Amino acid sequence: MTKAVARAVAVGGLGLAALLLAWVSVSQASSDAETEKICAQAEERYQALFGDQPPEAGVVVVLMYKYTFCPPDLEVKAGTTLRWINVDKRTSHSVWFKEDGKPESDRLFPEEFVDMTLDEAGAFNYICGPHGDQEKMRGKVTVVP
Repeated sequence: MTKAVARAVAVGGLGLAALLLAWVSVSQASSDAETEKICAQAEERYQALFGDQPPEAGVVVVLMYKYTFCPPDLEVKAGTTLRWINVDKRTSHSVWFKEDGKPESDRLFPEEFVDMTLDEAGAFNYICGPHGDQEKMRGKVTVVP
């Protein structure tokens, strides 16, 4: 139970909690649909820029577009190289595993990329340095052995 739903139960009983839970579900579904739409556009932009060439073996591509990492949440095996590519037209982005005390990548301008190989198992949250707070540009990668 989320803190908001727990407060709703305490304040207004189960009816208010159910209403709040429904609103959260609709809001999340709307957010997921918007992310899917943005990621589909990012893929179209990637294809226009780079064609159908697949990345090298062992490389997983994450696109950066409209203040969104695409995909925003992924799972990879330890030793996989992630390649973040900026497919925006005018905006620079970065990759920063801030919670883990890692340094922020250089700013990536349109069509630039950065590679990082993840060897340690665990769940790691990352942000875009300039857009992580205000635009909520955040991602998560889970590394499995």
